[in-house]
Amino acid sequence: MRSGARGVIGLVLVGALGGVLFWGAFNTAMEATNTMEFCTSCHEMRDNVYAEYRKSAHYSNPSGVRAVCSDCHVPKEWTAKLWRKIQATNELFHHLRGTIDTPEKFNERRAQLAEHVWATMKANDSRECRNCHSWEAMDFHKQTQRSREKMEEGRAKGQTCIECHKGVAHTLPRRDD
Repeated sequence: MRSGARGVIGLVLVGALGGVLFWGAFNTAMEATNTMEFCTSCHEMRDNVYAEYRKSAHYSNPSGVRAVCSDCHVPKEWTAKLWRKIQATNELFHHLRGTIDTPEKFNERRAQLAEHVWATMKANDSRECRNCHSWEAMDFHKQTQRSREKMEEGRAKGQTCIECHKGVAHTLPRRDD
């Protein structure tokens, strides 16, 4: 084998190894940003929405199943997850600008923030809700009569989860209208 061919093979192997290492590090970093510890590491989340979430059924419930921030706010599918992470850089920008760094500022923008999340969830048919909840797995006969009627009505209308379950884990924004 000529030295030029060995050099090309060596370069390809180094490139492949570098690519594998980069991919592994990138995926590890993406998953690290899906942890509760990461999500609540800034005081805006810890002092506002995390405190509300801790009072919700997604935090404490009879079955002992806990949904963390990423379960509701980050898609599981890789390309959708990557796109969500790119969008989250806007949240970092606002964190650095101090846009919501006090409870007063946060509550002033709460409706706008919630509307954005709700619109996203409606547009994707509450994809993250459906990671844990599905029509097929629901036992409507174990629900209260009112719940059963509302769920069956929503299903018949083709509604998505967020259309009825706003505020399930966080305080609903105050409406001035």
